[in-house]
Amino acid sequence: MVRSSPTETVKAVASWPDHLLTLAEWSALPEERGCCRELVDGVLLVAPQPPRHQLAVWRLAAQLEPALPRRVAALARVELVIEESHPPTVRVPDVLVVGGAAGAAHATRVRPSDVLAAIEIVSPGSRRTDRVMKFAEYAEGGIERYWLLETDGSVRLTTFALTDGRYEPTGEYTGQVTLELDGMALPLDLDALTALRTTA
Repeated sequence: MVRSSPTETVKAVASWPDHLLTLAEWSALPEERGCCRELVDGVLLVAPQPPRHQLAVWRLAAQLEPALPRRVAALARVELVIEESHPPTVRVPDVLVVGGAAGAAHATRVRPSDVLAAIEIVSPGSRRTDRVMKFAEYAEGGIERYWLLETDGSVRLTTFALTDGRYEPTGEYTGQVTLELDGMALPLDLDALTALRTTA
């Protein structure tokens, strides 16, 4: 295990923003590997991304992509601008199914109106955020579908649809499933999202 030295810790604390960030300041931040970084009401939030979580993110996007038509895309780790005015809120969902011009261009920043489904993979550091805060934010933004994946133990998927401004559960799934989204059939192998590779 690699530990930060006291000097590195002090440097990190000293460089942490001491004010509510603007969207331009957020955009100028340097990349950070192995972390999920989001902006909530101008406040910078950073959470670690365990390897198992990262693996599930990229495998999920790879499973979804072949079933999507040309102007729809499964995008992993792109910015979703919930609120542009100051102080801004920018979420970075694990996977988004995006349509229209944003889907055709594989955009790196999208708006709720571009999103057909938002998918979050729940991790120990994101339970309250995924189940409460994003649940409310995505519904308020008008995103029609919200899917939550639980990967502790067996992989489980719970799907929600927006009804009268609130998400209502529409199904719980394990194993191999085929989901319907805007007339598209999306086959998924949930167990394969975190399965270890076997050697021959």
